[in-house]
Parts: sequence; structure tokens; C-alpha cells
Amino acid sequence: MIIPIRCFGCGKPTAHLWEKYNEELKKGKSPKEVLDKIGMERYCCRSLFLGHIDLLETIAKFKKG
Repeated sequence: MIIPIRCFGCGKPTAHLWEKYNEELKKGKSPKEVLDKIGMERYCCRSLFLGHIDLLETIAKFKKG
């Protein structure tokens, strides 16, 4: 849903890198290349970004009110 503020494994702050990651992916770069560029070296942090599915807009459709 929403990218975690810190990595679940090591506690490194990650949320501030999410926008940069998405921008670089839209330019056509590979995920490995982008993760290396933004400084995500640990496998726990990398898995956060690689396994994340952005569902915020989908879930917002079902909001009551």
C-alpha cells in the first residue's frame, strides 16, 4: 500500500527514496540499476522496493464518505 518509512529488516530510512526510484523506472532503467544508483545495497531494503505494489489509488476508490 504505502512504502514503509524504514526497512523492516535493518531500520534504514527508505520512504524518501521511493519517488526517485519511480522516476528512474519510468525513464526505462532496470530496477537493479536504479537501486544501485539510489544507494540501496542491503537485500532487505531492496526487497522492500522490488516487492512493493502501489495500491493506494485502488483502495481510495472504496473510501466511504
